[in-house]
Amino acid sequence: MNDRLALGPDAARQLATTTKTTPQMRGITPRYLLRALPWVDVESGIYRVNRRRTFVLGDDRVTTYEENGSQRVVPGDLREVPYLRDADDALLAELAGAFTEVTFEAGQVLAQEGDSADRLWVVVHGRAEKRMTGRYGEDALLEVIGDGQFFDLGAWTRGQTMPYRVKALTPGLALCADRGALTALADQDEALAGAITGYREGDTTTPGAEVPVDLTAGHVGEPDLPGTFVDYEDAPREYHMTLAQTVLRVHTRVADLYNGPIDQTRAQSNLTIAALRERQESSLLNHPEHGLFHNVSAGQRVQARTGAPTPDDLDELLTRVWKQPGFFLAHPRAIAAFGRECTRRGVPPVTDNRFGSPLLTWRGVPLLPSDKVRFSGGMGAGLGTTEILLMRTGEAEQGVVGLRPAGVPDEVEPGLSMRNMGVDQKGITSYLMTAYFNTAVLVEDAIAVLQNVEVSNYHDYS
Repeated sequence: MNDRLALGPDAARQLATTTKTTPQMRGITPRYLLRALPWVDVESGIYRVNRRRTFVLGDDRVTTYEENGSQRVVPGDLREVPYLRDADDALLAELAGAFTEVTFEAGQVLAQEGDSADRLWVVVHGRAEKRMTGRYGEDALLEVIGDGQFFDLGAWTRGQTMPYRVKALTPGLALCADRGALTALADQDEALAGAITGYREGDTTTPGAEVPVDLTAGHVGEPDLPGTFVDYEDAPREYHMTLAQTVLRVHTRVADLYNGPIDQTRAQSNLTIAALRERQESSLLNHPEHGLFHNVSAGQRVQARTGAPTPDDLDELLTRVWKQPGFFLAHPRAIAAFGRECTRRGVPPVTDNRFGSPLLTWRGVPLLPSDKVRFSGGMGAGLGTTEILLMRTGEAEQGVVGLRPAGVPDEVEPGLSMRNMGVDQKGITSYLMTAYFNTAVLVEDAIAVLQNVEVSNYHDYS
């Protein structure tokens, strides 16, 4: 006997049922990118992007590597220089060997406007700004340059004076080559000498520009009209379906005996599908071949002016994707850093409801958060630098589109199949879970990126 006057809760709950939730998963995110992209159903598994013929375009970066504690230029990447595109490998290796290291500090002037451009600079790491004297004597900012970019090719090749000055914004390292190295190479190779002469005389095309269509306008009388046609690329890019895949295993004993009130197979498959979709979004952003961050053309990359993402930086992105911009995509910490910079300036961004959530916007364009946007150069989020994407979407708008198969066997969601592989001798049922997808940038100006974004700047508003 005990001194209780009524039945205790511990004993009573043995006769009670429990209200249960479906299994929860911390790794599930809103996956705004998958929701914001318009999806194209691909019938044959291959999506070909036909374009008007363009002149050859590289990535406008010269890659470097470390050897015996020193930085070296990758010889093949010197083909980013227009007149070196067809140069012999031996000549490129010789020119790459002519580059020497130069360190610089924040605030140091690397090149002065009006001085002789006797060296070609390749920034290994660091950030610098190009400035020049404007038409009325004002100080004008032209561009912020960063890792892998070089200056000033035109003045260095032609032996002219620097058209602008370059000032370091951060400490860094550069590789420099004297003009004499280029002259020595031209003396060895007539074809190279001819290509350099053509470049000096302006007989070059703008890389990435479309082949012009001959037209006339505003004429009077009866002049002969030009004949023309619009040429296409001979080898347009084709996008094949990539995939995220796994095998889900469910024991038949579990599925038979412990299947109510929640279906075990359904619960397992739902969590697996969520994991596949999370991997899909990460791959669409970061895959080295088809990831969006790796498919931004040279002229669409912008360097953060001060490191922290400012309204000026996002405005600069909008000048690159000015035709119907759809949305920004950034890490949540980058969006928070942008919000701090706006607050410091007294221009807090407007909040709007998109996809059922309140999201920050800038100039009416929403900033979609994604934890799949990576940080580089640090040990974790907040210690390195990140990037911010801006894109235009849709086939009709010649933007960015998501790709998925029109239909696959055992499809449970668009582009995702769950195929029963049978029961093995241990009584385990296996299901092949596969998500097929890809993404395509239809025209280069459909996407731009803000690079070297720092998120660790905080301000005292008191």
